[in-house]
Amino acid sequence: MHYDVVIVGGGISGCSIAYTLSQYQLKVALLEKENDVAMKTTKANSGIIHAGYDPKPGTKMARLNVRGAAIVHELAPKWNFRYAQIGSVVVGQTEEEHRMINELYRRGIANGVPGLKILKTEREVHAVEPYLAPGMDYALYAPSAAICSPWELCLAFAYNAKVNGVDFYFKDEVEAIEKKGDTYLLRGKQGEIETDAVINAAGVFADRIYELALGKDKDKSFHIVPCKGEYYLLDKEEGHLTNTVVFQCPSKVGKGVLVSRTVHGNLIVGPNADFQDNLGAKEDVSTTADALRFIRETSRRSVPSVDFGTNIRNFSGVRATLQNYNDFLIEESPYLPKFYNFAGIKSPGLSSAAAFGEEALKMLEASGVKLEKKEHTETYRLPKSFRDMTLEEQEAALKQDRRYGQIICRCETVPEAEIIAAMHAPIPGTTIDAIKRRCNAGMGRCQGGFCGPKIFHLLMQELHLPYSEVYQDRDGSCVVVGKTKEGK
Repeated sequence: MHYDVVIVGGGISGCSIAYTLSQYQLKVALLEKENDVAMKTTKANSGIIHAGYDPKPGTKMARLNVRGAAIVHELAPKWNFRYAQIGSVVVGQTEEEHRMINELYRRGIANGVPGLKILKTEREVHAVEPYLAPGMDYALYAPSAAICSPWELCLAFAYNAKVNGVDFYFKDEVEAIEKKGDTYLLRGKQGEIETDAVINAAGVFADRIYELALGKDKDKSFHIVPCKGEYYLLDKEEGHLTNTVVFQCPSKVGKGVLVSRTVHGNLIVGPNADFQDNLGAKEDVSTTADALRFIRETSRRSVPSVDFGTNIRNFSGVRATLQNYNDFLIEESPYLPKFYNFAGIKSPGLSSAAAFGEEALKMLEASGVKLEKKEHTETYRLPKSFRDMTLEEQEAALKQDRRYGQIICRCETVPEAEIIAAMHAPIPGTTIDAIKRRCNAGMGRCQGGFCGPKIFHLLMQELHLPYSEVYQDRDGSCVVVGKTKEGK
């Protein structure tokens, strides 16, 4: 199979680029080693669309953060993914923190962030965030900051890319890349694919993909250092504690521990920043008592009344940081023509990713690729959830499909009809967690304790899967490994 462009990586970066390219007369494929999109960093972050005041002016981060945030704001009503522009505050109380907040304000103005304002008294600060700790008397308020469901945003990009002709190959890890004249030959788990151009959006493994392409010159590759960040996800009863995203003043290791409500109404607290420069760390999404203790203690400096006893889940994600380079590495390789790296996509990567497709188009055009827009493209809108429908809409849905009357996930009010629909989406959900990402089943207080077994059986019935091939998430994450009371 020959393609004009092959994208390696099915996170938010790869899927957003795939969508943009799908609007043009190009034959495009996306290769992803997991069984779904949004399986790594994309699904395990804060879900914050940053305003864009933190990156230093003149960097790619600064420009793409502001542009990407604007695109996400435009797409939210069009594609119906969960999104809310609630604003953010960076709070402080020491002279040093006041200086840092002033610096962030100057950066934001230079970056073109709209509506920035400095709150200069404790009364002003607490009028915005009443549950802040006493003494917080200075803050940067950014009304354009927002929250979203990161996996829904990624799915929306992927679905719209899919319905407009992009081919997705899952469970297809790239094992070799060979330069053959003017084309590249990518060998993976499912065979070979030839392409004129490669876009490397492989997250924490982007350096490895580049090394495969460089071959004997792999020493010319960049080096990614994984940075793990852990989180608390608290019950919805804690969601009222913030009106905006509450940040502490940033430091050398990141934007600090944040406290924010999520688009689902929960409260999220985290992350820490744990740099571990070894290959195994790129897959390490464990949580630790020490890191969670640090998050609890640090977060209480800004929002002391958080009740961590309402915790329903801890999780972690691994961010891709570039050694000795504090910006996104987005460029055509100086050694390999039409090989484009999108690497070091750490925060504000989620906020910036919607603009990555525009960057890809610029580089492709500069390389001589003919870009012709399609006369007609499709728009896929994420279906409205049953719990968000009006009573009249629910009654109409029930008349059309009686399975809307069978509630499978009681915490999130997800009916059987929505779960079945998720299995037949443009990119089907084929695991328990894939269903969760598509329709929220299992996101509630019991974290799938009630609905998980029911979804397991629905996957078996609808997709005709044996019990041994119904996975929790990644391939091999078996839920049932054998039958009880059965002879050997």
